[in-house]
Amino acid sequence: MTQNDTQVDTSKVLIERRDHILVLTINRPKARNAVDGDVWFLIGDALEQAKDDPDVRCIVITGSGDAAFSAGLDLKALAKGTLNIPPRMAKYSFAGFVRHFTSKPVIAAVNGKALGGGSELALACDLIVATESASFGLPEVKRGLIAGGGGVFRITEAVPQKIALELLLTGEPISSTEAARWGLVNRVVPDGTALDAALELAAQIAKNAPLAVQASKRLAYRIVDGEPEGEPRMWAENDKEIGVLFKSADAQEGPRAFAEKREPQWQGK
Repeated sequence: MTQNDTQVDTSKVLIERRDHILVLTINRPKARNAVDGDVWFLIGDALEQAKDDPDVRCIVITGSGDAAFSAGLDLKALAKGTLNIPPRMAKYSFAGFVRHFTSKPVIAAVNGKALGGGSELALACDLIVATESASFGLPEVKRGLIAGGGGVFRITEAVPQKIALELLLTGEPISSTEAARWGLVNRVVPDGTALDAALELAAQIAKNAPLAVQASKRLAYRIVDGEPEGEPRMWAENDKEIGVLFKSADAQEGPRAFAEKREPQWQGK
């Protein structure tokens, strides 16, 4: 597969159909399922195709292996300047997914650590099933960045504000059990069963009338012109903050320090 004449490694996202359920598996276990340009394109492209496919009634997204759902953006690729975000998918923000609204219900099967963009992927889903050993965190401030894939404003809608602020400002993760306590997770299941549990939940949804399910989702999210009401303004403010932040010395230092496996030296500029 190619995008803009660039070869895409299709093995990085496994795409599977199970009856009326589309399963997307980020398949970079050695990189903790971090999102690079190929993953970004493949997920975004799969969602575009699913949108017009009446046989797809529900979507499940998960990660390969049992260590990580996703570690978020591939910071090593970012530090090296090789991230290569596909232009056609850039409008959908992180992973071609977090700003890619679909009327089809999406379930996250969180099979391990969901950090940074990994948590943002889960937050962009409608329902979350997580294993007992799974965890959620938004550690971007530890890298001189912010949770710019919708995480900053979506986490405050998903859990009480003070819990959300602690997650955002400390960068420390919480367990799946604690996440469930605050309403971030629908179901906590034994390790190794996240996908099976998500598929069971997806099957319950898929047996219902698809048009009614999709209309219910659109109204629940108060969809106006294809986006949740109020989100366009938040995305605009989000992008403005990122535009300023990414020009800072600290934003360059964070990913570099991560790639070099050392503590960052912040300058506050």
